[in-house]
Amino acid sequence: MKLTEIPVENLPGVGQQRKENLSELGIESIADLLEYYPYRYEDYRISDLTRAEQDERVTVRGIVYGQPSVRWYGKKKSRMSAKIDVNGIHVNLIWFNQAYLREKINPGQIIVVSGKWDRHRLQITVDRTFLSQAEQEKHVGRLEPVYSVTGSVKVNGLRKLIHEAFIRYGNRIEEILPEELRRRYKLISRPRAMYFLHFPKGREEGRQARRRMVYEELFLYELKMMWLKKQARMENTGIAHSFAEEKVEEFIDRLAFPLTNAQRRVVQEILADLRSTSQMNRLLQGDVGSGKTVVAAIVLYANYLSGYQGALMVPTEILADQHAASLKQLLSPLGLQIVALTGRMTARERRDALGQIQMGLADIAVGTHALIQKGVTFHNLGLVITDEQHRFGVKQRATLREKGEVPDVLHMTATPIPRTLAITYYGEMDVSTIDEMPAGRQPVDTYWVKKEIWPRIVNFIEKECRKGRQAYVICPLIEESEKLDLQNAEEVYGQLTMALAPIRVGLLHGRMSSAEKEEVMAHFAANEVQVLVSTTVVEVGVNVPNATVMVIYDADRFGLAQLHQLRGRVGRGGGTATCVLVADPKSETGVERMRIMTETTDGFEISRRDLEMRGPGDFLGVKQSGLPEFKIADLNEDLRVLEIARADAQELVNRPDFSSNPETRALYEYLQEENLESKSFD
Repeated sequence: MKLTEIPVENLPGVGQQRKENLSELGIESIADLLEYYPYRYEDYRISDLTRAEQDERVTVRGIVYGQPSVRWYGKKKSRMSAKIDVNGIHVNLIWFNQAYLREKINPGQIIVVSGKWDRHRLQITVDRTFLSQAEQEKHVGRLEPVYSVTGSVKVNGLRKLIHEAFIRYGNRIEEILPEELRRRYKLISRPRAMYFLHFPKGREEGRQARRRMVYEELFLYELKMMWLKKQARMENTGIAHSFAEEKVEEFIDRLAFPLTNAQRRVVQEILADLRSTSQMNRLLQGDVGSGKTVVAAIVLYANYLSGYQGALMVPTEILADQHAASLKQLLSPLGLQIVALTGRMTARERRDALGQIQMGLADIAVGTHALIQKGVTFHNLGLVITDEQHRFGVKQRATLREKGEVPDVLHMTATPIPRTLAITYYGEMDVSTIDEMPAGRQPVDTYWVKKEIWPRIVNFIEKECRKGRQAYVICPLIEESEKLDLQNAEEVYGQLTMALAPIRVGLLHGRMSSAEKEEVMAHFAANEVQVLVSTTVVEVGVNVPNATVMVIYDADRFGLAQLHQLRGRVGRGGGTATCVLVADPKSETGVERMRIMTETTDGFEISRRDLEMRGPGDFLGVKQSGLPEFKIADLNEDLRVLEIARADAQELVNRPDFSSNPETRALYEYLQEENLESKSFD
């Protein structure tokens, strides 16, 4: 019987109530218990005080001299002190609210204490005391695991239960990694690694154990991803697009600018997917201004050449209009019919657009979520593209995909994610990355200034506008707030309207209706409004080439990704552009964000630094869901291991003898037991 099949109540002392308490921690089987790893360790090995740093946690053994004394603060709070001799060093011990120990500690007694070391005062603030010989033998000299527990489950009780499980069932822990992988990376065995994670004798044992189990956990996760992809390729027959590659090359050659090497690479990756008989499910990520739209145009053209319709879904109506205009400029001369479908169309315009889409007269439909509403029927949809795909839910993306039989799917995002994190979060997708900016695209000059020079910033905005340019001014709030001392959009709008007259100032925020937002943005795009005061609703997708100034007020209140996206709204027409971060940060994190933004304009570097500062869950906005929950791996530390594990998993899964080879048979059986067909990774 496998450990996953042995209930935890088989252990002595686990009755019905304890079984229910353990179940709340997700522990129901012996396997669950053995794989419930500690999140840290208490180090009770004896310390050398001559080498201990200030505020370091230390454990010492010493002889008590003098009687302990207690000072009371009120009826319950107390401070007890005693002195011990530690190898000739006289150390003062302090206990808070443990006055009961005074009766148990006597002069001449040998005790062991653990706590925070103050080397200047030769003092330890004690949080753990071992008085008896038995206690000292049991705990001292060890690294003791500390587990995350709730309710009536206590750390000591859980520790004892895990130790008992190893005694009774440790010999049943099966190895799952092939010997070739263990040998390649010099990994210790699975039984030893699991035991050492719970009960390491020293740091090196713990390090080797974690190294082994981190690799195993990430490898098994990626193995499932690779297996799902393989099954999808075998079972999900897609459209094998057939198109004249020379015509695609002619189209690329006629562009007004050369493609970057990165653009050419991702175009070839996507075209290979189109030609394949398997349905494409690919993420295209690239920094702001890296040229994703022209890549989309190229693959939409290839899709058209093979006789199919294409659809491009975007989050806002103004962005739909901009994409439709860009595609018409690029593709209409080649005979393609592009139709826009948005919520603000008149009934007649909508009826005409729907008719063209249904009859196949429209080669490409560009729209908002209006594309996925009932009544939208495609003649023969072959390619679906979603731009800023994270703005759409899984169901919305799936609904658009279902408008065709088995259309190829391309998701695009301008929010860069480190590649190793992208292949985990978007586990079911292939990932293409444009990591190179077009030639001639100048980085936006970025400055961090204090609020006291606001009048000078207003003068700078006025000078730029008198040169015929436009500016954004971004604020974190809509209205004045008594709780937060942040500049608000309405107040700034009022100030700038008076200070900049007759220059026209517009206001845009999230409480406006969609129609009001679209109207304001249309005026700004047409240069009928020169300065746009806005909240972060302009963060993604707005393309106003004439805008050269981005001012972000209270910039330290924004995340790095937001700041970078906002900065990407300017400088889109070539030439120089300026981003001014107005902030008086109150925290080290705020200062660090300002420093990073002024040091680099590389979105991937910013995303890497953002990931370091926040961790994967906060970074992706999926702290509670979305990311796989690993028991021991930390994506912030173990991204390199993830990438290695992914390559290893892909190589093994694609072996012809994967299911029959004795070395990989255990992995194959593991995949069958996981019942992946019933699980969704979308």
